[in-house]
Amino acid sequence: MLKGNQSWIFSNRPAILSTGVIGGPFEKNGKLSADFDRFYDDLWMGQDTYEKAQRVLIEDAVQTALQKSGINQNQIQQFITGDLINQITPSSFAARTNQIPYLGVFGACSTSMEGLALAAFIVNYQGAQYIVTGASSHNAATEKQFRYPTEYGGQKPPTAQWTVTGAGYALVGSCMNGGSPQPRITSATIGKVIDMGLTDPFNMGGAMAPAAVDTIQAHFQDTQRDPSYYDLIVTGDLAKIGRETALDMLNQKGVAVQDNQFQDCGLLIYGEDQPVQSGASGPGCSATVLYGHLLNQMKQGTYKKILVVATGALLSPLTFQQNESIPCIAHAVSIEYV
Repeated sequence: MLKGNQSWIFSNRPAILSTGVIGGPFEKNGKLSADFDRFYDDLWMGQDTYEKAQRVLIEDAVQTALQKSGINQNQIQQFITGDLINQITPSSFAARTNQIPYLGVFGACSTSMEGLALAAFIVNYQGAQYIVTGASSHNAATEKQFRYPTEYGGQKPPTAQWTVTGAGYALVGSCMNGGSPQPRITSATIGKVIDMGLTDPFNMGGAMAPAAVDTIQAHFQDTQRDPSYYDLIVTGDLAKIGRETALDMLNQKGVAVQDNQFQDCGLLIYGEDQPVQSGASGPGCSATVLYGHLLNQMKQGTYKKILVVATGALLSPLTFQQNESIPCIAHAVSIEYV
């Protein structure tokens, strides 16, 4: 089960049985709109705060995943999720609604793969039959907490990224459909906290790139695989600057990842005409792109084996005010359509 120092191999290959992907109005105009299940036309989503709106995103994505699977909510043993907002309150309040036994996790924007790795581990060892896991973010709620309220209209540098308003959730369990092909979780690599001393909260991609490289390198060392094993290696939200930095670092370390093989969710979700500076970010970035677009691509035969490396910056308003640098992390999960 443990392979090397940081990786798990899942002998029973838990499956992603169904997904729910919900977005906001900005995502509706993005490149991947066809891969979402539903959109809201405004950021309030019928609520009186943006944080409550994020809770609604989570609740809708979970219910969508369950409805598509035909599995009753009472059959779910665990709900593993997290977000960026003060003590993951949108996730906790969504757990109050759905009444599924709850494990709240925090990995910033790496939360989606942290949750998926834990869900696969638990299902693989028969600690649960069904687990719902995922992550969410809300542009206005996140900007208000970490930078400036969007109403302030503050200018942003080209290195800044646009927080995704979206929620992506998956139902993880044992293989169904009588052995027909499904996306199966085959391994996971748990990342270490890497801090290169960067302090600019408007350059998250540059800060997170070394953590992504460290986890990718550890994955290949632990599993004794070559990068060519995967059709696609996709990071969470490094965006333009972080992706280029990570690719350069990988090549310097002798990890032969090809340019067309290495993509980033933060560059996939929005169109060139959308004003997102360097690209997208947020826990909902990798969650919506994986559980929507990438799994659809696997079902269509575009990819058979992918490695998803969600990246997270573990800063907070408190650490920024105390002049701390930005510690970062990345967690990797391999998914094969078999």
